[in-house]
Amino acid sequence: MKTIPVRPAPAAAPKEPAVAPGAGPGGRAREPWRFSWLLAAPHRLGFFAGAVLMSVVSLWWTVVLVSRLMPGLAPAWAISPSLAHAVGMSFSFMPMFFIGFLYTAGPKWLGLGPVEARTLQAPVWAALAGWAAFLVGAHAWAPLAAAGVACVAAAWSALSLRFVGLVRRSEAIDRLHAKVIATACVVGALAQWAVAIGIAMEAWTAVYAALAVGLWWFLAPVYAAVLHRMIPFFTASALPMLDAWRPMWLLWTWLALLVAQVPLAMGLAAGATPFLVLALDGGGAALLLWLAVRWGLVQSLKIRLLAMLHLGFVWLGVALAMQAASIAVAWWSRGTVDLGLAPLHAVTMGFLGSTLIAMVTRVSSGHGGRPLAADDYVWRLYWVLQVAVLLRMASAWWLGASMELVALAALVWTAVVVAWSARYISWYGRPRADGKPG
Repeated sequence: MKTIPVRPAPAAAPKEPAVAPGAGPGGRAREPWRFSWLLAAPHRLGFFAGAVLMSVVSLWWTVVLVSRLMPGLAPAWAISPSLAHAVGMSFSFMPMFFIGFLYTAGPKWLGLGPVEARTLQAPVWAALAGWAAFLVGAHAWAPLAAAGVACVAAAWSALSLRFVGLVRRSEAIDRLHAKVIATACVVGALAQWAVAIGIAMEAWTAVYAALAVGLWWFLAPVYAAVLHRMIPFFTASALPMLDAWRPMWLLWTWLALLVAQVPLAMGLAAGATPFLVLALDGGGAALLLWLAVRWGLVQSLKIRLLAMLHLGFVWLGVALAMQAASIAVAWWSRGTVDLGLAPLHAVTMGFLGSTLIAMVTRVSSGHGGRPLAADDYVWRLYWVLQVAVLLRMASAWWLGASMELVALAALVWTAVVVAWSARYISWYGRPRADGKPG
């Protein structure tokens, strides 16, 4: 397989910013927040929508969990609460963050001119409206929830097909990562349509299958393509003693491992032997954890922002190892013991959540005219987020799905994402700190 050489220019390790969080150069007072600044660049619009949705959906689910601990306060439901949680957490905020990144970095990867944020706003606002309808419908009327997801699916289809058009129009030599992302985005749109139709028809098994496809064939492959391209580059840029190693066979192996998760899960549910799952997930975990070390995990720990990205990636290897361990324990105990939802939350909260915080923090800083570094505020939030992941895993495994611990994990998660989102939302509605356009 072909290896794409990357030779980033040596760069000194970034220093932590000396100014107060959110202040401009020299610590001067910030400009007033204006909606119009969201249309100054795609990352502003997409990240704003993603941060709002992440905060709202997390707050909503935390209120639901806490209300379960108080007799008489649990809300009514028109669809399954666990299904509503899975749909909201899978498809709401992460695609919006994708839009902010793909329409900022994507044109540069493809050798095309910049995309104007104003041309993306209609589907973004449609998606926000769709999620509002879904949250109301999940409690009040299932057809409204289905219509909300259909609105989201239509918006995401438009955004995905536009990115497909960029890839097809490009004459860049290296378009592999963009092609993988475009394909995954189209799969994500189909999964969203399947969820909408499934809710409308009350075909709940089909909805859960579509959610599995959304996780393993849409969200995770987009992460894989971006990280395969960016982690080696970021690391070698900050730590010149390391090479930007990213062979193409590694990306294909990684993608095959992710794609296999859906049929493996279905086969296991149908009573197939668990040894295939154990071998693939165990081997995949070993590969990814080795890759984390090969990409400079240990060396990255001296630079906070880089460490956040590497540690987020480590969670995927840990999650697959836990999944293999869960299969092994279930086989050994004849199905009486397993790790429950702990491996799933290691993927979603640990891998997807931690990596999202790291990547969006980096892009927001770089495109906001601020130092490429994590200050104390972000660094502490990141580690509190890890506490939330561990609490959620503990609630699913060691303490037998304790509802109190589940609610505590949600509270910690929500406190982190709301505090983190508030910081960066305040940036997106103001001019760059260095006075440059964008």
